[in-house]
Amino acid sequence: MFTPAERDALRGKLLQRAEADERIVAAAITGSAADDAADDWSDIDLFFGVADGVDRAAVVADWTAFLDPVHHFDIAAADRTYRVFLLADGLEVDLGFTAASDFAATSPRFRLVFGEHRVDEKRPRPDVRYEIGLGWHHVLHARACLARGKPRQAVWLIDGIRDHTITLACLRLGLDPWFARGADELPFDLADTLVRSTRTDELRRALAAARESYLAELEKHDARLADRLRSVT
Repeated sequence: MFTPAERDALRGKLLQRAEADERIVAAAITGSAADDAADDWSDIDLFFGVADGVDRAAVVADWTAFLDPVHHFDIAAADRTYRVFLLADGLEVDLGFTAASDFAATSPRFRLVFGEHRVDEKRPRPDVRYEIGLGWHHVLHARACLARGKPRQAVWLIDGIRDHTITLACLRLGLDPWFARGADELPFDLADTLVRSTRTDELRRALAAARESYLAELEKHDARLADRLRSVT
């Protein structure tokens, strides 16, 4: 298991490597370390601006080889690549790569280390229509799973209803909606939506509670739609 000192030392090493890489013309610390809020469990979050005209995929591949992770995956976006690495000591390293012309701060958690950047005041947000849609989708499919005798899939769907309800509530209240970061600041408790066993009666109880919480939140976004969905879900 990594120590905070080891993590911080690696962050410094990565930034030094970025500054020495002629293809990278800007770099910033993002995440909790950007505003000195990192704790013992925080990972490394860095964002790089790649010179316009340079093959970004080649840069990402070189950095992947350098880190030699246990595993990695990408969070795809049209104008950037976020590659998430798991290192052998259990440390997660999140590196973002974008063209220099698109290198911008999209949240307050952005500390420029070198290069130039702009500020994008239009922060990315989850799509409300998508979150609403997956809410009713999961209600219907969880009910179908119960009818088909698929309790474990039903658990996954019921949990998903709660996740989308949390995201909708965070969006409404101006809390961070990504990865449930604002969930602990919500003024309500969703404990009754937790599935306690795969017994059919328990799954039906949890599904009913999750559905009601979802519709109650939806009512605050669009009361008319909530009424319509209540009659068909």
